Amino acid sequence: MLVYSPQLNAAFVACMEDVLDLYQQPFDEASPVICMDEKPYQLLDEARTLIPMKPAKPERQDGEYIRQGTCSIFLFTEPLAGWHHVAVRERRTRIDWAHEIKELLEVHYSETSKIRLVMDNLNIHS
Repeated sequence: MLVYSPQLNAAFVACMEDVLDLYQQPFDEASPVICMDEKPYQLLDEARTLIPMKPAKPERQDGEYIRQGTCSIFLFTEPLAGWHHVAVRERRTRIDWAHEIKELLEVHYSETSKIRLVMDNLNIHS
């Protein structure tokens, strides 16, 4: 059982309760529950050659790295069906988000008339 702090925003709590109610509903193939999230990711490379492991000694790594840019990882999952899809894009913009939603609806769930999509409340979704 979740306990909400009185300091939390009432609108946030109401939305969270809606999501928790949705998660408790039984599996419905005709109206799947899809969870979507995205994560920015930093691409790194080693600045120095790794020192190989030796018997009884762990591999040694230097903390220095070379930044090779960034990307954004989009993840869709239908937990009750065991389905997931991951896509990587150079950026995380509204256009990128829209392309991923389009693929979800037109490629992965083209035969489904209704999906219930659970997302966080980031600005790219508005």
